[in-house]
Order: sequence, then C-alpha cells, then structure tokens
Amino acid sequence: MKDLQDVSETSSLPVARRNALRRLFGGLWEYLERARTRRLLAQLDGRDLADLGLSHADRLHELDKPFWR
Repeated sequence: MKDLQDVSETSSLPVARRNALRRLFGGLWEYLERARTRRLLAQLDGRDLADLGLSHADRLHELDKPFWR
C-alpha cells in the first residue's frame, strides 16, 4: 500500500486567492516602479538624455503617459 497515491479532492480556493493577491501586489509594484522611473526621467538634463539616446520629445512622450501604461 505504499504505492497508493492520495487523490482526494482538495479545494483550489486558497491557491486562487494567493494567485490573485500575488497579481494584485505585482501590478501595484509595477505601477510604483513606473512612477519612480518617470520621476527620475523628468530630472535628467539634455546631456543625460543624449547618453541614453533619448530626445526631449521622447522624454515628454514618456512623461505624458499615465502610471498604469
């Protein structure tokens, strides 16, 4: 009987909740990270932008985006 496998039905609700919370917090983390990097982008001067290969228009385009995009 050592070779028998437990196939009893288990509820997937806790796993689904855990995954939903993980997605929620992961999304919030992404939003905060986007907001942080855009704040840093706003502080760059022309020489820093040139080092990154970005124009002033590229920076303005990125800064106009909402944090969720």
